[in-house]
Amino acid sequence: MAKKEVNEMSFLDHLEDLRWHLIRIITAVVIVATFAFIFSRFIFNSIIFAPLEMSFPTYDFLCRTATFIGLDTTFCAEEMPMIIQNRTMAGQFSADIWTAILTGFIISFPYTIYQLWKFVSPGLHSNERKHSRGFIIISSLLFFIGVLFGYYIVTPLSLNFLANYSISEIVDNQIDISSYIALVRSSALASGLIFELPIIIYFLTKVGLVTPEILRKYRKYALVVVLVLSAIITPPDIASQVIVAIPILILYQVSIYISKVVIKNQLKKEKQQAKR
Repeated sequence: MAKKEVNEMSFLDHLEDLRWHLIRIITAVVIVATFAFIFSRFIFNSIIFAPLEMSFPTYDFLCRTATFIGLDTTFCAEEMPMIIQNRTMAGQFSADIWTAILTGFIISFPYTIYQLWKFVSPGLHSNERKHSRGFIIISSLLFFIGVLFGYYIVTPLSLNFLANYSISEIVDNQIDISSYIALVRSSALASGLIFELPIIIYFLTKVGLVTPEILRKYRKYALVVVLVLSAIITPPDIASQVIVAIPILILYQVSIYISKVVIKNQLKKEKQQAKR
């Protein structure tokens, strides 16, 4: 398709352009997922099932901290009180496939952002397109930090709490593999997407839907939303919710600063154009 100016492209041309970007994204995910499927045994044993071992870094750190303070904690237990089971014929195969796809999405996230940026960048000014590399790096970095936060903080906290929660001694925790993987997946992905908050605020400010004043005005309501989100993605104990809420509140404060910078730059451009 011949390259056209943005203002000359029809709606169907935009759809065709979007279709090819989506095809490239899906292709990248499939390629990475194929390699993840090939090395699935390593991924499951060394990554997915690692939080089941009490030697996991998070448990070790929390155990040492609790011991230093003089508290008795389940983080110092010798083993996790749960057994992972497969209860369906295709359970392990499905777990393998979906874990490979998830791995493909996470690893190819920078390429996904790059393709989406290429789709929207023609509608931006030339000086805004110059910052594309920084946008891709920052958004990818925030996503990966969020995924690591979900994996090393949210997952072990949730897993340890739920594994040790008991309504009766006669009930054993024999967990289906799909349920366990869903916990790891939701913790990692939810955290990764939540950490994209500054990027989302940046674009909302650019289109005029958000201002620093609005963010400051509704900060107390945002605090309630953050606590609700923390309660959703973490076990219902205060310590875990606070641990998750702190970085989200920091991101919210950073988002206010980003919104302020965007508004300041927009006003500066308007003044320069008025002088001309």
